[in-house]
Amino acid sequence: MGNELIPHADLDGPRAWCHVIYGLHALAVVVGVSGAASIAGAFVFGVPSLLAVVLNWIKRGEVAGTWLDSHYRWQIRTFWFTLLWLLVYGLLIVTIIGIPVAWLLIVVLGIWVAYRVIRGWLALADQRPIGD
Repeated sequence: MGNELIPHADLDGPRAWCHVIYGLHALAVVVGVSGAASIAGAFVFGVPSLLAVVLNWIKRGEVAGTWLDSHYRWQIRTFWFTLLWLLVYGLLIVTIIGIPVAWLLIVVLGIWVAYRVIRGWLALADQRPIGD
């Protein structure tokens, strides 16, 4: 059974928390755009996103089996895939040939992170599940 098929009348609290978590992730993106860090770096290592991921894990059990579970999963996966790709890019940077490619890919990763935050938050605002 898909997550969107199990209705819950009491999702206002978890949905509000999901908005807070998207807001924290969005704040990390803004910090990455306006600060010295890259978007991806601010997203993975910044306090707002670290707090958001902790909240994801704490609150996710409350939405199991609902359409909101897809948003919590989306946020958690965005964080972990961003961390994974930053590690790959870090390995590319250690080689002279990899530096320009790695920096270009970090920019692309930042755009991907911003896209996932915006797309997820818009779907949440429309009260629909988000897919990977």
